[in-house]
Amino acid sequence: MPAAAFQAGSTSGDPLLQPFRLKGLTLRNRVVSTSHASMLDEGGLPLERYQRYHEEKARGGLAMTMVGGSAMTSPDSSWGGGQLDLSSDRIIPHLQSLSQRIHRHGATVMCQVSHLGRRATAYAGHWLPPVAPSRVRETRNRNFPKEMDAGDIDRIVKDYASAARRCVDGGLDGVETVTGGHLIGQFLSRRTNRRTDAFGGSLENRARFGLMVHEAIRRAVGDDFAVGIRFVIDEAVDDGSDFEEGLAFARLFEREGHVDFFNCIFGRMDTDLSLAEQNMPGMFIRSAPFLPLVGQFKRETRLPVIHAAAIRDVATARHAIRANLVDLVGMTRAHIADPHIVNKVMRGEEDRIRPCVGASYCLYKKVHCIHNPASGHETTVSHIIDRTETPKRVVVVGGGPGGMEAARVAAERGHSVTLFEAGAGRCSLRPRLPTARI
Repeated sequence: MPAAAFQAGSTSGDPLLQPFRLKGLTLRNRVVSTSHASMLDEGGLPLERYQRYHEEKARGGLAMTMVGGSAMTSPDSSWGGGQLDLSSDRIIPHLQSLSQRIHRHGATVMCQVSHLGRRATAYAGHWLPPVAPSRVRETRNRNFPKEMDAGDIDRIVKDYASAARRCVDGGLDGVETVTGGHLIGQFLSRRTNRRTDAFGGSLENRARFGLMVHEAIRRAVGDDFAVGIRFVIDEAVDDGSDFEEGLAFARLFEREGHVDFFNCIFGRMDTDLSLAEQNMPGMFIRSAPFLPLVGQFKRETRLPVIHAAAIRDVATARHAIRANLVDLVGMTRAHIADPHIVNKVMRGEEDRIRPCVGASYCLYKKVHCIHNPASGHETTVSHIIDRTETPKRVVVVGGGPGGMEAARVAAERGHSVTLFEAGAGRCSLRPRLPTARI
């Protein structure tokens, strides 16, 4: 679409607001929130707080929210807490409640299903030893994994299928697996797979476990359920998979026919630095650093492509869709800062969107945002502030973070606010019209 075809403030013809067909799903626009570990579960279950967090994004207008970052397929896939537990049927009624909440706002919901492999810990949960393709220690958690035998492989493949089936029974719209630093990716990468049997060595052998997992998932969920991969397109390390090898793996998954989309990511996640530079780029990394490479991946593959990495603003997201670099754009941390992004775009209020600045407070404090104290606290704090029927004149003394927030909330409630700071002058905040809500 030519740049002139879309004017700021107009929504007709906005690339972000065009529907998209994914498997049997019709997504109402091109904006999604990808899977991440919110740490809002209670004992591995998505109860009220977890559900309200994701429901707010659905209410805010996005097309799809993806839950369950690193959700456990197996008891030996724990990193010590903060994951959805898909290893038993006890989660199904809670997934049903979650999916009903999301669907009633017109959005869809998928879940990430995964086994951590060597990223798991032996020192929490069931105190089970981590397993991996080979006995290669991960830098971040320092565990030495057990090398998987045939029994481990068969058990975990079945666990993937059972976890995906629980998502179907829970009323969800799809699932995705993960390569990257998780178990499927540990088989794919030469860094972590040093096997000499049918699961190691050649590219086809290293892909065998992942292909088995997806074949089992497809048999469990049926042909109509959406199944994708959160897929590393380049490990960005000398002894890992480069872009060309990533393409070769992608074509293998396409050829087998059990995968419906790629959710593209870049780099590794086995150190804090690689997480902050590559998987979840912070403010010291330029905006959307991997979009050009993802666009190249999309041109050389057939399946729909999702991508989320430091796509913090609407202009960048719109460019990603308009330039056909992706089919669906992930604005995951941007929705922690402001879950109502899409609704504000539709109302022509892009200037009212709270910006994500990549501070990465959410990376270490999990869905807590320096810009939005309501995120992660939806059961006690509202994202939408009700306007008072009796507006008053309010004076706030002190323009630090607390004073600024007090002034902002009072103005949103309809009061006329005067903010005094220690320096010269003062700032008056006038209430906006009732239709202009946060």
